[in-house]
Amino acid sequence: MNIDLFLTAKPAIIIHTLAAFTALGLGIVMWVRKKGTASHKLIGRIFVVFMAVTAISALFIKGLNGDNFSWIHLFVPVTFYAIWELFHHLRQGNIKKHEKAVRGLFFGALLIPGFISFLPGRLMWHVVFGN
Repeated sequence: MNIDLFLTAKPAIIIHTLAAFTALGLGIVMWVRKKGTASHKLIGRIFVVFMAVTAISALFIKGLNGDNFSWIHLFVPVTFYAIWELFHHLRQGNIKKHEKAVRGLFFGALLIPGFISFLPGRLMWHVVFGN
């Protein structure tokens, strides 16, 4: 493990990574706890804030494609669409669609790009495996 690579990374990378890992922890807590409770609602709101921070900070991370956005930035609009969708369905009282949107946000906008960030050659690969 080479934590120095992370600690000396650009601020956007540090913010992005910390927000993503916080969202991951909150998302896991949401899945295992009872739904519809006051704590579920509070954790859900905080989760959404951290997902938004993760998406916004991603806009300041470049390098995979020179100084341009790369294909992984497609997860930014996916994140914001899923956030809109989960609140929209919640306001309409459609809990099944709300749950589907939350699953999409958690898996499609957090876990999938998270796994991609640990591919060989990426910063998180070097941080964890020390190469």
